Amino acid sequence: MTSQKLRAPHAGLSNAQSGGSWRNVALLVFVVLAWGLNWVVMKIVVQEVTPLWAVAMRTILAVIVLAPILLLTGQFIIPTRSDIPVVLAIALFHMVAFAALMAIGLKYVSAGRTIVLGYTTPLWVAPGAWLFLSEPIRPRQIIGIVLGLSGLLLMFDPNAFDWRDAKALLGNGLILCAAIFWSISILYTRAHQWTATPFQLVLWQTVLAGALLSALAFTFEGTPEISLSASALLALAYNGVVGTALGYWAMTVVNKELPAISTSLGVLGTPVVGIGLSALILGEAVDPKLMASALMILVGIAVGTRLPLPSWLSSALAASLHRITARSNGSHTK
Repeated sequence: MTSQKLRAPHAGLSNAQSGGSWRNVALLVFVVLAWGLNWVVMKIVVQEVTPLWAVAMRTILAVIVLAPILLLTGQFIIPTRSDIPVVLAIALFHMVAFAALMAIGLKYVSAGRTIVLGYTTPLWVAPGAWLFLSEPIRPRQIIGIVLGLSGLLLMFDPNAFDWRDAKALLGNGLILCAAIFWSISILYTRAHQWTATPFQLVLWQTVLAGALLSALAFTFEGTPEISLSASALLALAYNGVVGTALGYWAMTVVNKELPAISTSLGVLGTPVVGIGLSALILGEAVDPKLMASALMILVGIAVGTRLPLPSWLSSALAASLHRITARSNGSHTK
């Protein structure tokens, strides 16, 4: 018994063999599948519902599902004054700005491409944390960012992307802006001193986001169309209940129970699932260049969070970063 307890903290995903851990691994798989399908489902919804109303409706559905879950589990609270800033930050930057821009972008961009662009978010978090939170940027993170940005540039290769298509430019630009807004939310979340748990605050974030999105939708899109096809209604229900409410709940449990590295690497399967499902359900062509870009971006994220580098390469990158920082500090003092 003693040896098992000593090994458990170092077991990573292998701790699924101990009691109760299979549930946590199953929840991680559920999150990957649910969120991978969520992008495809959202593409279906925005074909019949205007983008702002689509995200407003799914957020309101999430509120309806989350409220009883929090009440039944004893997690319902009133946020303290110290947690109000993080409620505002996540609601505004992630649930409103990210969701709205992503939904509008989906009108003009394929679901598969949208997933890949959306998952560039971690590439913006590392340099943002260095600039604004004074977190050290490690050599492996530099390698990861370079790999990820190389994959992003490959997506906009003039031989494969029509730079004269205004709608394509608008859609792709909005999705990249959405990813940056998501990264801002993550940066603030990282800097915040939490009083309540993230799951205890999610209801208030969705309530605020639902109200703001509804107001924006009324302002810019008018009264919503009530007549929807069965497939659109089913997609909207999935989007709000499974993709948003249950997905967020499952991810909260996973973040608490599994090692952070295992969770981070596991969630990288979401874009792969999304691209596959967009081809299977929506009939989107599997573009080899998109797959190569996705691979480079995901490998870049994986390297930045997990893979150790040779000592000589780490030293060289650290020295280069030190010189860049020294020059930057010198220019500020002049």
